[in-house]
Amino acid sequence: MVSDMSSQADDIVAVGGSLDPDTLLRAYRRGVFPWPTEGLPLLWFCPRERAILDFADLHLSRSLERARRRSTLRFTIDEDFAGVIRACAAAPRPGQDGTWITPAMERAYLRLHGLGIAHSVEAWEGDLLVGGAYGVDADGAFSAESMFHARPWASKLALLHLLDHLRARGLDWIDIQVMTPHMERMGASLVTRPAFLLRLERTRKRGLCTFD
Repeated sequence: MVSDMSSQADDIVAVGGSLDPDTLLRAYRRGVFPWPTEGLPLLWFCPRERAILDFADLHLSRSLERARRRSTLRFTIDEDFAGVIRACAAAPRPGQDGTWITPAMERAYLRLHGLGIAHSVEAWEGDLLVGGAYGVDADGAFSAESMFHARPWASKLALLHLLDHLRARGLDWIDIQVMTPHMERMGASLVTRPAFLLRLERTRKRGLCTFD
């Protein structure tokens, strides 16, 4: 996921440590997330420029709107977290060699899911899991981690289902960590690290119950 470590050096805020649930939750509460890199100790990031999506700025292309209207997929929350993270780990990433979702990361986030901290959204074609996304809820502030699709539009439509779920529970933005072309087209923007951390703190103080 990190292709040029020198350009990312100022985004690294800690090195080493473990992926135990307490450490992970403390990290997310402070806007920090792990990003394993082969050949290096565990790296922890808090980017100088953070990508977020304000729900008020959400933009859906005509093709995505059309796909949403015509879709026959079924969407669920937290029905198959293990299947989603496993599929995300296996999904090819253009320009990347391998995946940052290592077996250790899978085990760590499965533990977080068991504690009600990590959550998933699933897209189903009948009984077949064909898309989804997962992320971490830090006291009502949601940080999206990864998506996958095995059918056209499945991951994007699953994301929209997740946004609807969060919006219905009072949240008005999500952390997407690093900007991607798709998220930029959907209305995501970059904010400075201090601005992100202030927003994270304010959202956590609201004490929203985004998953129940």
